[in-house]
Amino acid sequence: MKKFINLILVSALIVGFGNIVFAKKSQSADEKKLAKKDEPIQIVKIKNEKVNTKKELKKLNWKKKNQKSSSIEAEGMYETKFPTINSKIDYNSMDGEVTLDDCIKLALTHHPGIMSAISNAEVYKSKIGQAWSNYFPTFSAGLSYSRNDMLMTMGKDMASIIPQKYNLFYMPTMSANMLLFDFGKTKAYADTARKVYESSRYDAETSIENVIYNVKLAYYNLLFAKLQQTVYEDTVNDYELQLKQARAFFDIGKKAKIDVTYAEYNYGNAKLNLIKAKNTLELASVGLANAVGIPELANVVLKDELNTKEYTVDFENLIETAQSSRPSLLASKKRMDSAEIAVRSAKRAFTPNLGAFGSFQHGGHEINQDNGYQFGLELKYSGVNLMLLKKQVDEANATYKKYVADYEKEKQDVYLEVKSAYINLLNSHDSIAVAKLALQQAKEQQYQAFRRYQVGLGDAIEFKDSENTYLNAQLSYYQTLLQYNIHAAELERVVGAPIKESDKDLDL
Repeated sequence: MKKFINLILVSALIVGFGNIVFAKKSQSADEKKLAKKDEPIQIVKIKNEKVNTKKELKKLNWKKKNQKSSSIEAEGMYETKFPTINSKIDYNSMDGEVTLDDCIKLALTHHPGIMSAISNAEVYKSKIGQAWSNYFPTFSAGLSYSRNDMLMTMGKDMASIIPQKYNLFYMPTMSANMLLFDFGKTKAYADTARKVYESSRYDAETSIENVIYNVKLAYYNLLFAKLQQTVYEDTVNDYELQLKQARAFFDIGKKAKIDVTYAEYNYGNAKLNLIKAKNTLELASVGLANAVGIPELANVVLKDELNTKEYTVDFENLIETAQSSRPSLLASKKRMDSAEIAVRSAKRAFTPNLGAFGSFQHGGHEINQDNGYQFGLELKYSGVNLMLLKKQVDEANATYKKYVADYEKEKQDVYLEVKSAYINLLNSHDSIAVAKLALQQAKEQQYQAFRRYQVGLGDAIEFKDSENTYLNAQLSYYQTLLQYNIHAAELERVVGAPIKESDKDLDL
């Protein structure tokens, strides 16, 4: 009985001590949780990593060097299309004022998309040399040491007579192999690589023209955003004058209180639209900086205005120019030519290779014991699988047919894009005169309504309607000019060459 009671007491003590320890652990865990709650919440904790200044400086210099070489390539491509414009420009000498040509030139030397496209072309350029390297000799050298233990099948007495049961060999070796002629396979590989490289160069030109188009688009949008802000500022001023007039009329008892309230609402709503216009202007400024590739360009002053000169275009001439200048079409043709050469290359895989070989060995049981050499010519097939070669020829033929179809499709797409851009330019050209007339009429209507309100003949609703009409007419006119400039830039992009502008001003 005593043993049973003692067992119960010991168990109780153990359980009580365990609860105390568990409570302390729980308390410490809760304290840690509370301490973590007091800490600032971070998505990713910042690691204090040491910066290798020398390594970062080396990366920066490497980046500047690559940027300079890519810029030279881009300038050469650009000046081929626009020979009258010098693409060399210094951003630090602009004093915060840029023209559209300045932005284009800066984009050529700073935009990472252009550098990527040119570097991609350089990758394919290196493959031409890799193809021709088949005709260069290949060298190999080595040093071997071996110990060959002889298997003894005789008795121990006979084995003891042999002075050495294993052989040592020291063998330094040098060898060379060189392809002399492969019946045109290497030339076909090199020609294919050259066509692919030329295609990638045209792809780089396409990237340049897309960047130029995006710069123009961003520049024109920024100009429109500035004009839009000016329009809303004038609207705020007009509603402010109308509010003062309404209060004056109310003070002398000529107008009811509702006119003042209505004028205050219009004035507040105009100020809200002005805030939105300023926000749009800031976003357009950032968009231009992104299109150029220079973040510091966000706060520059634009020297140019939306172009109102008439473009002289002829559809037939545009199509001819596009077929000879459009980079994407020329790139598609080069890919087709490359696929045609690849067919000949696949067929030549059935031919053997003629090569030369030679080797020199020096060594033996001792390092300087003896030497040997060999050289000769060989005509051989290596790893010939007739079924595989036949199917590779079939693959090359199918690939060529695909690129022929792609080229024809690209020609049709170019025709459609040029036609669409040409029609859009003509439509926006014809819309300018209509928008200009509507703007003049709306301005006259707004002036008359404001004058009527000043002398007490008109009411607030009539003034607001005329003010909104004038506001929309201004924005519509500037939007038409914006579309005219954008469609001209689009036409240049799809044609692949600049279009001419005349001396006639559509704004007059």
